[in-house]
Amino acid sequence: MELTFLVDNNSLVGNYFLAEPGLSMLIEDDGLRVLFDAGYTDAFLINARRMGIDMLHLDRIVLSHGHFDHTWGLDALIRHHFESVSQKMDVTRPELVAHPHAVTSKSGRERAETGMLMSEDKLARHYPLTLTREPVQLTERLVVLGEIERVLDFDQPAPFGDRHDPEGSIKDPLVDDTAMAYVSDQGLIVIAGCAHSGICNTVEQAKRVTGVDNVHTVLGGFHLQDAKPERLDPTTDYLAALELESLYCCHCTDLAAKIALARKCPVKEVGSGLKLSF
Repeated sequence: MELTFLVDNNSLVGNYFLAEPGLSMLIEDDGLRVLFDAGYTDAFLINARRMGIDMLHLDRIVLSHGHFDHTWGLDALIRHHFESVSQKMDVTRPELVAHPHAVTSKSGRERAETGMLMSEDKLARHYPLTLTREPVQLTERLVVLGEIERVLDFDQPAPFGDRHDPEGSIKDPLVDDTAMAYVSDQGLIVIAGCAHSGICNTVEQAKRVTGVDNVHTVLGGFHLQDAKPERLDPTTDYLAALELESLYCCHCTDLAAKIALARKCPVKEVGSGLKLSF
């Protein structure tokens, strides 16, 4: 598997790629090309062009959840594909995989929209949709984890904003949060988008779905911002006990959390343009 960080909150020194408060990765395995999240703007497309990465031939788009910093870049991708088709260029129409609640309306403190900018029916005009709570096997080794069970007492994030369904509005527990996992020869690679379900719960879900207990690497957004010691300390201990080869924490993980994790875990630097092979 080849994994490229198309955009992250940070850019690696000397790479000259754009960064933004969002996340997007390109994952390639067994001939399948998967866009995992689309960031906040068109920055992921600009960086892909600078890296010489073709974004016209994607097989899947997987959304970790429905928030703006992971989905609003889809508008730029849709325009990119539309304009390319209008110029009679060859464009693959990728299937979009997400939890059903990922395409619902969400709002934050100011009641402004923080969810998808495009409704489900309009999105379906551009891409075939697979909206499911269940895991989705993409290749023999690569899987979308489905709705993540929140089984660890210390790893229970609070609701985040509001979700607006036809039946009404509720405090949003972000059940649409999901992640991916890859079964490498060295062990499990857990690929988180934002880990609203908790990064440790996400690892446990990856173990259940794949049947693999040996975890080699955990990467992505861990949603550890202003994390209190009662959550950060057991999270650090849990990840340290995995005896990971690498821990690539990025996006929604603040400096204090990275420092705490680095005391016990093999934390590596992450930024736009980073390429990893497993």
